[in-house]
Amino acid sequence: MIGVLSCSRLDLRGIYGPHFEALAPELDLRLPDEIDRPEDVSFMVTFIPADDAFVAYPNLQAVYSIGAGVDAIMSCPSLPPGLPVHRVEDPDQARQMAGFATFHVLWHHRNMGNYLANQKAAHWERHLTGLSPRARRIGVAGFGHMGRAVAKALVALGYPVASYSRSRPQPAEDGVTHYTAGAFDDFLAQSDILINVLPLTEQTKGLFGTKTLSKLPKGAALIHLGRGGQVDEAALIDALDRGHLSGASLDVFDSEPLPPEHPIWTHPKVFVTPHVASICEPQTTVLSIRRTQLQLVPLSA
Repeated sequence: MIGVLSCSRLDLRGIYGPHFEALAPELDLRLPDEIDRPEDVSFMVTFIPADDAFVAYPNLQAVYSIGAGVDAIMSCPSLPPGLPVHRVEDPDQARQMAGFATFHVLWHHRNMGNYLANQKAAHWERHLTGLSPRARRIGVAGFGHMGRAVAKALVALGYPVASYSRSRPQPAEDGVTHYTAGAFDDFLAQSDILINVLPLTEQTKGLFGTKTLSKLPKGAALIHLGRGGQVDEAALIDALDRGHLSGASLDVFDSEPLPPEHPIWTHPKVFVTPHVASICEPQTTVLSIRRTQLQLVPLSA
């Protein structure tokens, strides 16, 4: 079974090559320039394909994302209609995301940035009010595999948690108030700390701009773990500078890597991380792709 490793941003051979060799020797994975007969390629492994990534391969039977997200694949203009797109669904990724989001909720709720600044200045100052989890209402925008795990973790800590999704989730999650389409403004108004884990769609692109951010309570914080392109970064900086928002944690950006000259790097109210909130272990990714591909094309075939 010949497959192609094709990604416009990541070195898939360097990251996954040794694991495919060790764990999935049945799969012959090659780079595009190593393929002399494109018609023999039956599957593609990618994450962010180039616009023309699929053009050369007329007999693809499947495409595999190396992570939970498939946004860039689904929006690729050369993706053949009806080609099955498979994602990795690893429970460990959801646990990673839940832990990452919880860390940042505590960071903003407990003013950890102020304590770090005080440590540098050898300044002893205690904040003794508003410490209970009940003092901060959490909004989780997006309630799929990741959003549900985030909400459950925060409910377990005693935070009031609400979720937003296009339709009411089934099953509902105990302890979570659910908002659906048509109630987005109400959801925003009750989110003292907003966690975004929405997928990137035409509806969510640029969603968090001046208008949306202004509907958050004054002093709210944004934790952006969804997709680059969903947050208007200039509008966010303006909301922070005006004091409408108290802080932000950003793990994904419109341009990655984040350019060194970008003002977000040095903004005192922003915590920057380089797209690391939830990363599937390479071995798990490879085994997931192997299992699905062998189901599609058994070895006996």
